[in-house]
Amino acid sequence: MNFDFSDELNQLRDQARRFLAEHGGPKQARTVLEGAAPYDTALWREMAGMGWLGAAIAEAHGGAGLGHEGLCVLAEEIGRAGAPVPFSSSVYLASEAIALAGSPAQRAAHLPRLAAGEAIGTLAWTEGPGNPSEAGIAARLEGGRLTGAKWPVPDGSIADIAVVAARDAAGAVVLALVDLTGPGVTREALASLDPTRDQARISFDRAPAEPLAGDGAATLQAVLDRAAVLLAFEQVGGATACLEMAADFARQRYAFGRPIGSFQAIKHKLADVYVANELARSNAYYGCWALATGAAELRLAAAAARVSATEAFHLASKENIQTHGGMGFTWAADCHLFYRRAKLLGLCLGSAPFWKERLVRELEMRNAA
Repeated sequence: MNFDFSDELNQLRDQARRFLAEHGGPKQARTVLEGAAPYDTALWREMAGMGWLGAAIAEAHGGAGLGHEGLCVLAEEIGRAGAPVPFSSSVYLASEAIALAGSPAQRAAHLPRLAAGEAIGTLAWTEGPGNPSEAGIAARLEGGRLTGAKWPVPDGSIADIAVVAARDAAGAVVLALVDLTGPGVTREALASLDPTRDQARISFDRAPAEPLAGDGAATLQAVLDRAAVLLAFEQVGGATACLEMAADFARQRYAFGRPIGSFQAIKHKLADVYVANELARSNAYYGCWALATGAAELRLAAAAARVSATEAFHLASKENIQTHGGMGFTWAADCHLFYRRAKLLGLCLGSAPFWKERLVRELEMRNAA
């Protein structure tokens, strides 16, 4: 059985890899890291022009209609390049939430703008550092007005709209659309380990908000499951880039008259990284299948993909630095760019313990059925 992507999607992968190698790699990340701009606006416009921002959005709403398989392919290449753009926040979170629970009018109003890059979206659900859970939601939505604070919000300083998790008058969890440029919204940029990806605290003081339809708690979990699979592909892409960087350096760097890659201490470390990467890739592919087909196994697959990809990217980014030796710790080397991104992605949807607990819970429920 062939578990690979189709020829068309592999062609998309090749195109994306060539483009990002020139326009979205470490050079662009350094420009954002060392400059004042929160993201690469030129790269963002190029992605919009190629239809990447609307990859999984239906053509009726201005998207490319590639489906989630196409989006997974793009996510891996974006992670491989470490592109400094708000892709995950706007595409995996905001667009998915609106597509899942938005009314026809809300979808028509927002999805075309998100697909065209005319607006940046995000999802605001956490209220302080920690893991995403329904119990931690205290913001209130009453009479179409939102009050409360959310932090850290991914790309919250640059987003135009946000899907915000709150509680209604009855105490039930609801999701609501908020114009972040409108009245009653205050934003504060937060310092983070990876400044190429913005984080913010957003305060709402009776800000106008439009509720999304359906069960807010169920929609929130569905969005997180989808985003977990997509972010797993980003993490797999980053882990692959780290392994390639380390292996290339190990072949070129000589010590005692031999390439350092010929020493067992290096070979065994890189072999461990390779095994972790392949495990993460297999789980990500399982998650892609569940996401693309709407399978009942999505929650289990998402948790497995999230756990394995987080561990693989962390290991690969760490061993990449170690393989480069003393120069691996320096600002001039690119290793720290991927280490920063590994740390950020490992926390942005909840930490590894949260997803491990969820994985165990899903396995227990499956075995009990």
